[in-house]
Amino acid sequence: MSSKYHQFDRNRLKVLPLSERKSLIDTGLIEAPKPCTEVHPSLKAVAEELAIARDKSSSRILMIGAHVIRSGMQRYIFDLMEKGMINCIAVNGACAIHDFEFALLGQTTECVATYISNGQFGLWNETGLLNDIISQGNAQGLGFGEAVGKYIYEKNLPHSEISLFAKAYELGIPVTVHAGIGYDIIHEHPNCDGAAIGEASYRDFLIFAAQLEQLEHGVIMNFGSAIMAPEIYLKALAMVRNAAASSNPTKTIRNFTTLVCDLHDLPDKVGTEAPKNDAQYYFRPWKTMLVRTVADGGKSYYVRGFHQQTIPQLWTAAEKL
Repeated sequence: MSSKYHQFDRNRLKVLPLSERKSLIDTGLIEAPKPCTEVHPSLKAVAEELAIARDKSSSRILMIGAHVIRSGMQRYIFDLMEKGMINCIAVNGACAIHDFEFALLGQTTECVATYISNGQFGLWNETGLLNDIISQGNAQGLGFGEAVGKYIYEKNLPHSEISLFAKAYELGIPVTVHAGIGYDIIHEHPNCDGAAIGEASYRDFLIFAAQLEQLEHGVIMNFGSAIMAPEIYLKALAMVRNAAASSNPTKTIRNFTTLVCDLHDLPDKVGTEAPKNDAQYYFRPWKTMLVRTVADGGKSYYVRGFHQQTIPQLWTAAEKL
């Protein structure tokens, strides 16, 4: 039985080569790590917690929004991975798109205002190749992130050396992609297989949840993800706490550290959530990551700043340990 409602025919779309798109940023913004002269005290504290977590083989999880990729922070993250300060990365679908375009062409990001006016926004041939990569990887039982990392790494794309996905694949560190159907430009394309994206992304969610099973004495960090990061973290944490209580009542997942770095102007003390009549109450990273999930023994930190400030400071602090 099929739906009684009319569906859009994707075969009507005009998909153009990326050579006809004006990209806004290129690999020139990806800088080599250099020490900061000043480091926020909270980032020093988190770096110390990361070192402890590494020594205890506890989880060290980085969650990011796509602006981290677009800010050129890749090499800082590479170094943190190589030093064992990060052993899992959770991202949204846009991260995969920007990382893939960087690896393939050395450029990414289009002007939405320009291309939405003529309906060309997101409809670029080469970017749509991601749909085939995800579908083929899913058929092999791979997660979304692993499929993309494997392709970039094994195909040795022209700029694969600055790919977060390829570096993670090389190091054996999972990158889990948490896609929302209709969120990403590749979902516009005629070759998009929603079932494959859903299955591969759900597989990544289960990989992410498995990482949270080792979160006791670990660290979970969120740089710039207002919805994806707190939401998948909340559900996965509920799952692992539930399973732990069922299998071993003495095992707890309560003593860990959370960090949120964003641009919201939060109070100095973030241990209490904002009242419901305050717009900040609806900023999920605050109430979810900084208050509710660490209320039974964890620690939380918030640092306000751009990624080009906070990530180099965290790296600088980690370099001294």
